[in-house]
Amino acid sequence: MLRAHLAGAVPIRRAAIKSLATYVPPRLLTNADLEKMVDTTDEWILQRTGIRERHIVDPGVATSDLAKEAALEAIRRAGLTPADIDLIVVGTVTPDMFFPSTACLVQDKIGATRAWGFDVSAACSAFTYALTVGSQMVAAGVAQHVLVIGADVMSSIIDYTDRATCVLFGDGAGAVVLGVSDDPSIGILDFEHQVDGSGGPSLCMPAGGSKRPASHDTVEQRLHYVKQDGQSVFKFAVRKTGDICERILQRNNVTAAELDLFVSHQANKRIIMSAAERIGIPEEKVIINIDRFGNTTAATIPLALNDAVMTGRLKKGDLILLASVGAGFTVGSVLVRWGI
Repeated sequence: MLRAHLAGAVPIRRAAIKSLATYVPPRLLTNADLEKMVDTTDEWILQRTGIRERHIVDPGVATSDLAKEAALEAIRRAGLTPADIDLIVVGTVTPDMFFPSTACLVQDKIGATRAWGFDVSAACSAFTYALTVGSQMVAAGVAQHVLVIGADVMSSIIDYTDRATCVLFGDGAGAVVLGVSDDPSIGILDFEHQVDGSGGPSLCMPAGGSKRPASHDTVEQRLHYVKQDGQSVFKFAVRKTGDICERILQRNNVTAAELDLFVSHQANKRIIMSAAERIGIPEEKVIINIDRFGNTTAATIPLALNDAVMTGRLKKGDLILLASVGAGFTVGSVLVRWGI
């Protein structure tokens, strides 16, 4: 069920995903490449994370460039033109710049002249958050067609001398077009989101904001890169992924056996499988593609959905559960009946 309602708005409508498209830059960074850069091994990376390779942008390529590619293809697949888009919601933690928003830059690059938009900053939960926001705009009658994008150029904020973080992340983008569902049983069925701000220091980029503006000292101390307390993040992610999934399933009277697919944020294979085991989802219903993309932050879920579609594991009518945990800490889950 949809739990949001706007007073005085038109009756609630069901929002559905009308199309999906993804884009990753062609350049690969393999574990063998990283062995030459930091003190690590392919075996160690695979064992700890499940990652073999990740895609990395060339110098000068920004988040809006990746988002543009995914967006244009998603619009085309929906049978629309950029002029049909009413709203653009971009989930990203690596905007091209502080302002204007990446949504503004994408709007201009794709020629969506009628659209307004904004960015959502929720780190690895950005896509689930943006999807929820977009679906509620459709459901409330505020928009007919919403472009939801998850895109990040994580290589721009990764310290490639820090072996604890540089092995984890890659670059990529994914986009969906949301519209009114033609079938009330198809679409975004429910959502659940949380934050725990006490976990902020465990995964962050310490400098570059109003608290510690860029200076010679912050650059010298390498504070404009991702800093992570791996143990804290891992424990929180395992616990909260399971918690958020159980909550949304119980509220909707859905059992794990009724799910056709579990699509989790791709941060770590062990986190994904621990959550799936707790919920009672067998491995054959779990999508894992972190081995080929690494953690692309806001782009992981659309990239995983695309893989599921391309391999025939996701079909129209399937019931799927999306889940994410990110810096903040942010937590999200969305229950979806697939419609394309």
